[in-house]
Amino acid sequence: MDIGLVLQTDPPARLLVERMRRAEAAGFSHGWTFDSCVLWQEPFVIYSQILAQTERLTVGPMVTNPSTRTWEVTASLFATLNEMFGNRTVCGIGRGDSAMRVAGRRPATLARLGEAMQVIKELAEGRSAVLDGTEVQLPWIKESRLPIWMGAYGPRALELTGRQADGFILQLADPYLTEYMVKAVRRAAAEAGRDPASVTVCVAAPAYVTADDSPAALAHAREQCRWFGGMVGNHVADLVRHYGEHSDLVPEALTAYIKDRHGYDYAHHGRAGNPDTAFVPDEIVDRFCLIGPPAAHRDKLAQLRELGVDQFAVYAMHDAIESTVDAYGAEVIGRF
Repeated sequence: MDIGLVLQTDPPARLLVERMRRAEAAGFSHGWTFDSCVLWQEPFVIYSQILAQTERLTVGPMVTNPSTRTWEVTASLFATLNEMFGNRTVCGIGRGDSAMRVAGRRPATLARLGEAMQVIKELAEGRSAVLDGTEVQLPWIKESRLPIWMGAYGPRALELTGRQADGFILQLADPYLTEYMVKAVRRAAAEAGRDPASVTVCVAAPAYVTADDSPAALAHAREQCRWFGGMVGNHVADLVRHYGEHSDLVPEALTAYIKDRHGYDYAHHGRAGNPDTAFVPDEIVDRFCLIGPPAAHRDKLAQLRELGVDQFAVYAMHDAIESTVDAYGAEVIGRF
């Protein structure tokens, strides 16, 4: 199992680059960032610096979307990085949550997302693709390779992931839901005539390493990670609006916890102390995240690996970023 690190592109960018270097030295395989250019700095500029100052780290957004940039721009960005630094990029992509809504726009439809994934991959790998009715090709591309990993929760999104994407990003670490959704993706891949094992599975969630499992230590860790239940809740609320509160198509283990959710202010998106996440119970934090001493992290990662997870990506949006990176390097990564 690979271990990745996910950070926000808060200024100063220099600090993010230093933390990615620290992560590579600790054994992390991937360096991810959010991609929401109103809330944070432009990630692709920073990827160039990360790649220049590391040797092995693969970088990419978790996740970009089909609407912030035109598809040929997205493809060219990835291909340029690949030409400069070797094929060390991966395109995490979804419909768009914060990047779209904070600018007053709606997330893309799944149909648009599917078309975008096909066009971006073809162009980034040097092949031609039809873009708004015009056949386009980036003639300078020679050896670029771009895996496309799609973020998904709902049944139609999981089906699209299995049918088309190179990888599946699941933003929560609950073993029951992981098993449910990985099976859905693999079933869709098989029905599309693909090898289900060819779809890389990446689970992404906050990880907070504590010195012990005392009630005080765990309570602090939960408060530092509670924001994540609010972020996931945005996607869950979309599912409930689309499928209803009690649908056979969406597991209640995912939807039930948002019953007391009342709106969301993206000014606090992805940050500890988010006031809009008070509705998230401790049980959800414990299910969706990894908290506790290193042994607890190793135990849960072992469960996820048995379910077919190929990478766990650590969301480090809390007050212990560097100590978590160091703890994973010293006491977790070597076991996986």
